[in-house]
Amino acid sequence: MEIKIIDKSDWFSYQKLRLTALKVAHESFGSTYEREVQFTEQQIIERISPNSNKFFMGIFDGKELVGMVSFHKEIGEKERHKGDIYGMFIYEDYQDKGLGKLLLSTLINKVKKDYPDLEQIRLSVVSNNISAVKLYGHLGFEKYGVEINALKTGDKYFDEDLMVLFLK
Repeated sequence: MEIKIIDKSDWFSYQKLRLTALKVAHESFGSTYEREVQFTEQQIIERISPNSNKFFMGIFDGKELVGMVSFHKEIGEKERHKGDIYGMFIYEDYQDKGLGKLLLSTLINKVKKDYPDLEQIRLSVVSNNISAVKLYGHLGFEKYGVEINALKTGDKYFDEDLMVLFLK
């Protein structure tokens, strides 16, 4: 297993994993399979290409991307002390093996190194995703609120736990 920053050369692997995530865990993401299956290669490359305020990190089994997560730093003058984690997903065959914890720990360490002034990392997680809530808690994230009916699929609502990891 190798953890590295996802770049434009990984666009196809990223899209394959992202579409799988949107199919099998549709309640956990703000976007939809139907929307993202229409993205062009260029749109995907623009999304995943790292810059000074964002990066996508992946865990690879050989050349296959099997897990991913993204980090986005706030850029507004009054919010640049914060960053957000989005889009965490690991293929089912690779879950419950400690890879999510390894991937997030690696991301957190990179953020601490690359953004020394950053004070907190936030994320939201569907409240009934108990394994994810536990994972984030083990890594030091604390729940600070709940967004009621944060996501809606058809006529079903999903609450999200709002969590934060204080770095300072």
